[in-house]
Amino acid sequence: MKMFVILGATGKIGRATIGALRQNGLPVRAVVHNPSKAHELHACGCDIAAADLRDMPALVEATKDASAVQVICPTPVQAENASAEMAATIGAITEALRQTRPARILATSDYGAQLPTGTGITLTFHRLESELKKLPAALTFLRSAEHMQNWGRGTGRALQTGVLASLHHPVSKTFPTVSAGDVGLIAADLLLTDRNDAMRIVHAEGPRRYSAVDVADALSKIAGREIVAREMPRQDWIPVLVAGGMSASYAQLVADLFDVHNAGQIDAEQGVGEIRYGKTELRAALSALVPSTLTAKA
Repeated sequence: MKMFVILGATGKIGRATIGALRQNGLPVRAVVHNPSKAHELHACGCDIAAADLRDMPALVEATKDASAVQVICPTPVQAENASAEMAATIGAITEALRQTRPARILATSDYGAQLPTGTGITLTFHRLESELKKLPAALTFLRSAEHMQNWGRGTGRALQTGVLASLHHPVSKTFPTVSAGDVGLIAADLLLTDRNDAMRIVHAEGPRRYSAVDVADALSKIAGREIVAREMPRQDWIPVLVAGGMSASYAQLVADLFDVHNAGQIDAEQGVGEIRYGKTELRAALSALVPSTLTAKA
């Protein structure tokens, strides 16, 4: 019997993947950092393995006998040295998989992961892909566009002030974005397809592209009050991100990413792989981020 092992199982992507695999009656081992948060996963029939993603021996135990492993490298928003911490996570994951040798690996990656320098937080995914390419497995890199749920960081402030501050410049610029849950469903579909390509690249984005203006319009409709999108001045990015709970190290990586994003360099890699489209529209994803007490009355 095949065993599908899902790292980061309690996240939005992992939960969606697991739900689809279990609906198809497939055995799943959910790897979680905190088993106390895995009640729903256990209830749906998952085997539960506890492992910190930087703990290589624990990951070896969690991924043993796996026929396929879904990999995710979480981004530690409060890490003092975010790049170093993510590099350590990648090192532990890849060494564990080198020892357990699953036949297939699907890694959640990022738009722009093909670029080797200057992409801030996305450079982590370039490193992840580079390290996984060294393993003797059939690889799928599922490169995800920006998650719609990321707007949750500024939703509360936008609802209070009527202004959605955007790192996307200009606010009219459209960009690829996708619901995290849809990424998980696409991942499950890829895992359910019994292909053993040496390497496969798939890009995931939503049903259409949006701008920061579209985000503000959707929030306006959800909340029943006008919200406008405005460019956040570049000099304010890092102070605002740090005030919102990010470490200075992580905030710098985010700022570096948006510099190249606004220069038009973060997109699906042209002529490489394929694009899969999620079904969740922006308004539906944002509705889940707004407290019900603040939504417009139908």
